Amino acid sequence: MKFKTTLLIAAIAFACGSANAVTLRVANQGDVQSMDPQSLNESLQLSFMSSVYESLVGRGKDMSIVPLLATQWTQTSPTVWRFDLRHGVKFQDGTPFTADDVVFSFKRATDAGSDMKGYVAPIKEVRKVNDYTVDIETLAPFPILPDTLTVFGIMSKKWCEDNKAEKPVDRRKGIENTASFKANGTGPFRLKERQPSVRTVLVRNFNYWGKNESNIDEIVFTPIGNDATRVAALISGEIDVMEPVPLQDVERVKATPGYTVLQGPELRTIFLGMDQKRDELLYSNVKGKNPFKDVRVRRAFYQAIDIEAIKTRVMRGAATPTALMVAPAVRGFQPDMNKRLPYDPEASKKLLAEAGYPNGFEVGMNCPNDRYVNDAAICQAIAANLARVGVKINLTAETKNSYFPKILRRDTSFYLLGWTPSTADSHDALYNLMATPTDKGQGQYNLGAYSNPKLDELTAKIQTETDAKKRNEMIREAFKIHQDDIGHIPLHQQALAWGYNKKVSLVQLPTNYMVFKWMTVKSGDAAR
Repeated sequence: MKFKTTLLIAAIAFACGSANAVTLRVANQGDVQSMDPQSLNESLQLSFMSSVYESLVGRGKDMSIVPLLATQWTQTSPTVWRFDLRHGVKFQDGTPFTADDVVFSFKRATDAGSDMKGYVAPIKEVRKVNDYTVDIETLAPFPILPDTLTVFGIMSKKWCEDNKAEKPVDRRKGIENTASFKANGTGPFRLKERQPSVRTVLVRNFNYWGKNESNIDEIVFTPIGNDATRVAALISGEIDVMEPVPLQDVERVKATPGYTVLQGPELRTIFLGMDQKRDELLYSNVKGKNPFKDVRVRRAFYQAIDIEAIKTRVMRGAATPTALMVAPAVRGFQPDMNKRLPYDPEASKKLLAEAGYPNGFEVGMNCPNDRYVNDAAICQAIAANLARVGVKINLTAETKNSYFPKILRRDTSFYLLGWTPSTADSHDALYNLMATPTDKGQGQYNLGAYSNPKLDELTAKIQTETDAKKRNEMIREAFKIHQDDIGHIPLHQQALAWGYNKKVSLVQLPTNYMVFKWMTVKSGDAAR
């Protein structure tokens, strides 16, 4: 009864103050795909849901690791970490948070439909010590375990069982359950309304265990795919914050009284992947063999891409071309290796001819049109570049609602993707993007199934190595193997651009996470 009474008091207080309630209206070019925190390992999804579901540890404003549902953690042996859990935390339905929820959540993440398997693959077992203590045992020493846990939302065991949501929503198969549309976390905000592709509404969790620095009572999130419409909504006052600001409109928004743009570097790398596993590509006019199995073809594609033209014309300078699959701020980045192969169409033609394709060939390409900055335009530019060397690209640019399920099924021959290492460590990219795919989560986003046993061996060693110098040397060796193989074609790191009303105060992280509990609106300015 105590909890019900508290809820009633909170409801009355909110109703009495509703005339002065502060609403923050946020728009993005795409929608959050599901309310299930384990359904899709995608930055917008993880960022939005982190205000509802919390992890054991999180990131501070300076990207340092901070306590959340765990108050402290220690290594009791090289492979065992003990986490002390926070007392007095309740899920938003009033159910107490305990070790049972942690054990359940980690087990749930190992399900075939989970998109978070890569984060739990190094874990052998999660054991309950008592109601407020768990031991996490890894298969081998894993020094960056806390970094890995920063994006892993904890769910209520009881709620999932009561709502038949014991397994994650499987985006690849289009399988939905209660967790697709409803949520029950421990975070500073709770889900009030979910209308996929229309709007999602969060409201303040008055029973939040921690400090919510925000004065916001309600957050209305709206996907607005059209760039011009999104900008018009911002400068007309219909929305308060938008992301991303189209590159061509950055100066316009800055010049509008009362509005500005916050720009900064992002950890995300945009790259191209190629199906290197199938004996015959799904979408190509080449029959009986797979051109992408030939490194000469992969190199030809690389050298056909005019990355400087993409930087200046498509990205309007808001991109940093890269030869590596990680950004400079990621641990393990190798500055002296960040030298791209030269743009050389003639060399590309020669390589194609040597590989047996003197007249080029046709291949399908998959690309989102509402996920990354100017993603469809980048793909169009790449298609034009490749046409000059005889390769005809049959481009499919589509909303991420259909794009992600398709490529996650590996129903693709050639694709564009972006990746932000959530651990801010190179092992994340090596393990998820470059290592050979397994059913345990390794290579889960290596959608073209690039494979090199030596790189796999190094990735495993990097995961367990505690000596920083040795670890960096192994990362360097692994990157060299991947570069020589042209395992993927890295393009650039895009820049962040958030447009907002100056009455809003916010914090921009290089992960592109928009943390609502750190956002405030000047009193009375956005009360609606």
